[in-house]
Amino acid sequence: MASEILMIQISYFVAATLFIIGLKRMSSPVTAQGGIIWAGVGMLIATVISLATPNMGNYMLMMVAIFIGSLAAWVTGKKVAMTDMPQMIALYNGMGGGSAAAIAALALLAHINPNAGSEIHGGAVGLPLAILGALIGSVAFTGSLVAFAKLQGLLKKSVIYPGQQWLNLILFIATVLLGLSFIFQDYQMETLLLFFALALVFGILMTLPIGGADMPVVISLYNALTGLAVGFEGFVLGNAAMMIAGTVVGSAGTLLTQLMAKAMNRSLANVLFSGFGATATAGSEEDDVQGSLKPIDANDAAIMMAYAEKVIVVPGYGMAVAQAQHKIWELCRLLQKRDVTVKFAIHPVAGRMPGHMNVLLAEAGVPYDIIFDLDEINNEFSTADVTLVIGANDVVNPVARTNPDSPIYGMPILDADKSKNVIVIKRGKGAGFSGIENYLFYADNTRMLYGDGQKMAGELVASLKEL
Repeated sequence: MASEILMIQISYFVAATLFIIGLKRMSSPVTAQGGIIWAGVGMLIATVISLATPNMGNYMLMMVAIFIGSLAAWVTGKKVAMTDMPQMIALYNGMGGGSAAAIAALALLAHINPNAGSEIHGGAVGLPLAILGALIGSVAFTGSLVAFAKLQGLLKKSVIYPGQQWLNLILFIATVLLGLSFIFQDYQMETLLLFFALALVFGILMTLPIGGADMPVVISLYNALTGLAVGFEGFVLGNAAMMIAGTVVGSAGTLLTQLMAKAMNRSLANVLFSGFGATATAGSEEDDVQGSLKPIDANDAAIMMAYAEKVIVVPGYGMAVAQAQHKIWELCRLLQKRDVTVKFAIHPVAGRMPGHMNVLLAEAGVPYDIIFDLDEINNEFSTADVTLVIGANDVVNPVARTNPDSPIYGMPILDADKSKNVIVIKRGKGAGFSGIENYLFYADNTRMLYGDGQKMAGELVASLKEL
């Protein structure tokens, strides 16, 4: 028996090591695919060892659940469009949080009926950690579902009303008090049910006022919460693989959330409680705009890029929506054949999830060595003959540097306005996702190429081939 337990613990350690190696390799687009395989092997080992654990039961239910989950993941993974990747990540992340909450629920049931749930490990801190994991997992579950609904377009407006933050605070305090009551005073089913109900509702209400422009940070935050919940429940169950994997995911998600908030020059509290992405509007800023929108046709834009020495492409969510990444890369290859230096500039919060633009460009076959982040390429805009902006808005808005009254003031941006010429592919004349008027569009060196991103990229390609 002792040898079996030792073998199980060693296997869990190997699985956790593979998780860490996989996560490390996922930090680079070059090794990300291999990292996913490493982590997948680790998950396979952890699953098999869990099934082989002594006194394990309900094999039929577990196998049915694994089959259904694997089939659903395979089908959706094959069919989901790259433009829908952010909402799929939010949905899958929510499932992780919900799973952690469900594990906590079963463990907590053991205190009501010893035959109804799993025994809680961890001594005196086991029960509090089970409650904490249940709270965090429940919030991550419903919060991620709301994020999914926003990204999918099922929720088109953020819900904001007077006293909202006070109501959320009261709800959170009530949830915590119910958890403490369950720990110190009673092990009543009614207390547990109300605790979970309030935690699930809190996740919904906390996410409803957050605007779509802040979704990258929100998705990253809920990913961190899911990891922490899994780590806590691993401690509760005495499962080393869950503890290590959850802690790694939680710490990585927390670091990424901080970096994303820093990239927007905003605190996490401001992202969660200001409703910025839902309430910011152009408003009075429109009256202060100097200059005018100057349209250009595809043929003139193609000529401008064809005779340039350096072109920098700045992609954004609009490129994803238009599914224009393949045409943009075709355009860039034609420019390279004319000895034009082409580089891609990626802002940390471009798109609707961390790394969204990198994923799209990788899908189109863009080499990693011509893709640069903000810090690497910002000083090159002043030497660029043309900067092509497709679908990006706030991340190239110069008011972030010049207007202290702007909601995005202080946010690090790509210095596209410092290029000799700027061409912006944009569907219409409206403001960006955050509702802030973009002064770059009115600059003397900017020309607007109006139309669908993929169609305009196609016209640029056709014009270049005729030159």
